[in-house]
Amino acid sequence: MRIRSALTALAVVLAGLVASAGSSTAAGGTTAAYCGITWGSAEKSAGALSDAPLVEVRTGRHDCYDRVVFEFAGPVDGYAIGYGETWTEGEGLALSPYTAGGALLRVSLRAPAYDDDHLGTVPYAVGEHVGNLLRYPTLRDVVFGGSFEGYSTFAVGVRARLPFRVLVLAGPGTHSRVVLDVAHQW
Repeated sequence: MRIRSALTALAVVLAGLVASAGSSTAAGGTTAAYCGITWGSAEKSAGALSDAPLVEVRTGRHDCYDRVVFEFAGPVDGYAIGYGETWTEGEGLALSPYTAGGALLRVSLRAPAYDDDHLGTVPYAVGEHVGNLLRYPTLRDVVFGGSFEGYSTFAVGVRARLPFRVLVLAGPGTHSRVVLDVAHQW
């Protein structure tokens, strides 16, 4: 009788372990999404070419992802972002040797980084690093690739090939933003 009770108790414990292992890949099951993130890592693109100039680039850390914000002086909704080599606009120099990180996100914004008089609207020269990313879990580097014929390019170095999303946000005021979020893990 004692053996039967012990076996029943053991079966209950094992059943609980198997049920909780259902969210573990080691048990052959599925993995719960990190922070509910289901973005994926495929290239994302949308929108049309705009003449509203890029005026600011900034970064931020969040609990589940790191963020790069590209702010424009007017409405902008055009971008193409994906993993792979990034080239400087107008001259075709590869940025990977100059960009820190284990993986490289190629950011092409469908808007210029100059005004109607062709004067730069951001304080970066081609190849310059945009900000200090010390203590960022995912972001390693953001390098300006230049602006040519209405397109602006950045190389975003990240720790590894991770899920990302792109948001287009209105404001503040008449400005708009293209926001790139890169998850800390899968």
